[in-house]
Amino acid sequence: MNIQQPMSDRGYIALADHGLIGNLRTAALVLESYCVPNFDSPSVFARILDKDKGGHFSITPTVPFTTKQSYLPSSNVRVATVTDFLPRQPSSAKARPLLAWLIRRVEVIRGVVPLRVECAPAFNYARAPHTTHLSALENVAEPNVHLELLDLAAKGHKGPGVFCELALSEGQAVTFVLRIPPSSTVPDGAEPTPERRVTSACQLVMGASTLRPQDDPLLTKGLLRELLEGTNAYWNGWIRRSTYQGSWKEAVHRSALALKLLIYEPTGAIVASPTFSLPEYIGGTRNCASWIRDSSFTLYALIRLGYTYEANAYMDFILERLRTKNADGSLTIMYTIHGDRIFPEEELSHLDGHKGDRHGPTAGVAYGLNTRMDCIYLAQKYGKPLSYDTWYVVHVIANYNKPDLEVRNKRRHFTVMMWVAIDRGLRLAEKRSLPCPRRNEWLAARDDLYEQIMQKAWNPESNKDVLDSSLLIMPLVFFMTPADPRFLSTLKQILNTPERGGLTSNGLVYRYDVTKTDDGVGGEEGTFCLCTLWTIEALARAGEFDKASLAKAVGMFEDFLQYTNHLGLCTEEISDAGEALGNAVQGFTHVTLISAAYNLSRMQAKYKA
Repeated sequence: MNIQQPMSDRGYIALADHGLIGNLRTAALVLESYCVPNFDSPSVFARILDKDKGGHFSITPTVPFTTKQSYLPSSNVRVATVTDFLPRQPSSAKARPLLAWLIRRVEVIRGVVPLRVECAPAFNYARAPHTTHLSALENVAEPNVHLELLDLAAKGHKGPGVFCELALSEGQAVTFVLRIPPSSTVPDGAEPTPERRVTSACQLVMGASTLRPQDDPLLTKGLLRELLEGTNAYWNGWIRRSTYQGSWKEAVHRSALALKLLIYEPTGAIVASPTFSLPEYIGGTRNCASWIRDSSFTLYALIRLGYTYEANAYMDFILERLRTKNADGSLTIMYTIHGDRIFPEEELSHLDGHKGDRHGPTAGVAYGLNTRMDCIYLAQKYGKPLSYDTWYVVHVIANYNKPDLEVRNKRRHFTVMMWVAIDRGLRLAEKRSLPCPRRNEWLAARDDLYEQIMQKAWNPESNKDVLDSSLLIMPLVFFMTPADPRFLSTLKQILNTPERGGLTSNGLVYRYDVTKTDDGVGGEEGTFCLCTLWTIEALARAGEFDKASLAKAVGMFEDFLQYTNHLGLCTEEISDAGEALGNAVQGFTHVTLISAAYNLSRMQAKYKA
């Protein structure tokens, strides 16, 4: 049993030990990373990046203890001794606006547990000073909660936090609510006096609540119970809409719930991860921002699970970016979750970095250019049909001669995805009978690209060149059949260990050998979860013609599931020792997990039939 000792000076928690909660505006990694009110707002808590001054909200026993956490079934409400959630009301509930609250409820099941609660915010990535004022607590019966100022200036905090120590007995519970102060003042009569509460507490409190602004309801036990039940009902109702009937349903649905947490509901954008600047290798230099480039894979996962509403909203966000392109007709490689082109990056060099790893720029949301054509093609195939006005914008943008993606040191062509862009444009024109004045040029460009890739990127002596596991998407985007000898040869080489010229270590796949290629970042990195899952899906598709490949894919997938954390959540990378690395929770990993499980199940069903 892993017994933890209470410590006044706690170090960094392993990335895999965190849970995620959210409300479709922002998300919190409980509770070491939290930006409010939106994903791209400056942080309030960021202890995951600096254990001393990053800011935290902790509830810890003052005696030796063990921990266990889980989600409520089919929900994103995290439960342990402490229940954590950001409120969401059921879709049918329209009476109250979304409350930007963070709620932590601690309850003792048996015995007596002494606790220390600390809330030490560090605003704007621990750069902004603040003041703290304590006022009398109301609606708090036994046990008595007495808040005191917490001075952490010696650790670099720019303002005091608060703390309390209390002992909870069996059956006792206390709920802590962190919220933004309401902008409007409470009208006269909306706050019952202590004398009036005594005479008819329930009736007067409910009456007073109706006089208050909707975003500032009176805190009562009934309200908090309603928020918890309503939030759980929202997540239960959402996951019931899934149409997935394949194997590994629990893992797929947990990935779907994680992906849903990364959606910014007002615009339909999906962030790559709620965290940023976490190391891809402890002691290395690869601590970059969160990007999400391959929007078509995200759309594919949502569609395969039956979530057409989210898929259409995501597609609308992308199409709107096409309509508001730059003056020269180009597209920006990065956009904010609000759709803005201005995407500032800044070094947060005053923070220590996770486990002492200095980190890079703050994060946002970015979309790759050429994957948008595949995204549009999938959307019109499974979702809303493409309009003429949208097609006009799409076909004017097409230009395969321009480098499509920027890495840190230069702009480069990514030829397979450029082929995909032209191919999907041609398919759209053909299937929807849309005008395509440059059809012959597109056909010639697509064929020329294909020949260039086959002639210049293929080397029968595979150990002579640098392998890149992104090649595994070739059958996934229908560039070539998974049974093509050239692809199977590449796949076989990738499955070799690095010592034998491959990219696979203990069933996990590296993106490429960082010692043999220059991507402008430098340093070492762990195995990439999405590359491992691409390998699994490539094997699954090859398994249609070779049963042994399917069996290997199933084995690799079930092994990979052991690397998800106790809540079923995935990070970006995994170290040689099995340690979670990179941004957590990583949306693209969950997207590729859904896709791999879907296609594995599909191939298994074919063999059973």
